[in-house]
Amino acid sequence: MARAMVLIWACFILLVMTNLVEGIGVNWGTQMSQNLHPSVVVQMLKDNKINKVKLFSADHWTVKYFAGTGIEVMLGIPNVELSKFADDYDHAEKWVKENVTTHLHDGGVNIRYVAVGNEPFLKSYKGANLKTTFPALKNIQKALNAAGLGDKIKATIPQNADVYSSDTGGPSHGNFRSDIRDLMVQIVRFLHENKAPFLVNIYPFLSLYENKHFPVEFAFFDGNAKPVQDNNVQYHNMFDANLDTLVWSLKKAGVPDVKVVVGEIGWPTDSDPYANATMAKKFYDGFFKKMASKKGTPLHPSDIDVYLFSLTDENLKSIEPGDFERHWGIFRYDGQPKFPMDFTGNGNDKMPVGAKNIQYQEHQWCIMNPDIKNMTLVISNMEYACARTDCTSLKYGTCNKLDEAGKASYAFNMYFQTMNQDVEACVFQGLAKISNKNASSTGCLFPIAIMSGGGRTELTIVTSVFAGLLALFALL
Repeated sequence: MARAMVLIWACFILLVMTNLVEGIGVNWGTQMSQNLHPSVVVQMLKDNKINKVKLFSADHWTVKYFAGTGIEVMLGIPNVELSKFADDYDHAEKWVKENVTTHLHDGGVNIRYVAVGNEPFLKSYKGANLKTTFPALKNIQKALNAAGLGDKIKATIPQNADVYSSDTGGPSHGNFRSDIRDLMVQIVRFLHENKAPFLVNIYPFLSLYENKHFPVEFAFFDGNAKPVQDNNVQYHNMFDANLDTLVWSLKKAGVPDVKVVVGEIGWPTDSDPYANATMAKKFYDGFFKKMASKKGTPLHPSDIDVYLFSLTDENLKSIEPGDFERHWGIFRYDGQPKFPMDFTGNGNDKMPVGAKNIQYQEHQWCIMNPDIKNMTLVISNMEYACARTDCTSLKYGTCNKLDEAGKASYAFNMYFQTMNQDVEACVFQGLAKISNKNASSTGCLFPIAIMSGGGRTELTIVTSVFAGLLALFALL
């Protein structure tokens, strides 16, 4: 009888492990006008068998909802906070006590990593974080060690792939960027000493976006691209070539065995000619199949932990890099899936399980009043709306084929929903009216705001004004 019970229990454990998506986590950002409640997000992850999540802050109210779930959590420290941790170890010690130790109890949160900063050495930052990032990393890890947590919880730095390059050569020519090479060598050796991973964000989509001569098929995984030869190694996709460039860079820094984790990877679905659901599905299908093979890359022939970017769209993200920045989500703003996929890579495509029990605001839309004949005030009112909400779908996106009145309605409705359907937000000098008829058209969703899951946004509407104006001018 005892042997039978052991066998039954072993089969149960095997079944549970088989159902989990091994090695795949997801980023959850909250730069949205209305956020999903953390409990809803937790259920989404459970329903889709995803057991790792990467956060961009350590907000206590948010993190506590992961208690007792077993989901592995990576906490985040924003770049703007790096200086206080770099300058004062006491701040780091206090932060660890309040944001890490407090969650570690029976039935608590399974915290695995602390992400110190986010892509702090981007060239566009012009060296703003060069003096603070490494000292902050050292102090956070020191504080984790002092709390007796250093063996289990590691501090690391999410880096953009632009911290290394191979110039015009293949991956074997790879090395850390010359302007930060000495600093990067110090950082990776510190990671090695503390058995912490190197966290890198890799985006094949951005290679297409930034270089019109980039071979499109090299961004995908179906083997249709012309291979790139590097000595005796052939590369058939950008991901392998990019990650192996990092492997070479780590070798040249003297730490070839540092664990590599992909902190962000994904494909946007709107607001650029290459950003659409069809190409996103093609990318994810190939990527999941590759992850399921467990073959890694030519120079890293083993499992790779990855965090998909991102869980949901974020309608308040900065669009300075491109309008697509607000459309990285596997799920829409309301937690509903965009297209079928199979996270396990076995090709059994089905719609991911969407957010449950979402409370939408009233089923009403703000549209251009069809009785208006004088259109002279439309452009200025669209400018006003788009400076304060998300109009990125109107340029290269799913709603760019709307006529003038349709585009005005879209802009007005986006502002109306962002303002939580305040009746004063649907006036626009008498051009607009509230309608109970769904204004969506084929392929163009006019969203309804959701009841926000809590006021923990990382960006305010006001900071989007300038970016919104730029987007509006581009589509006029």
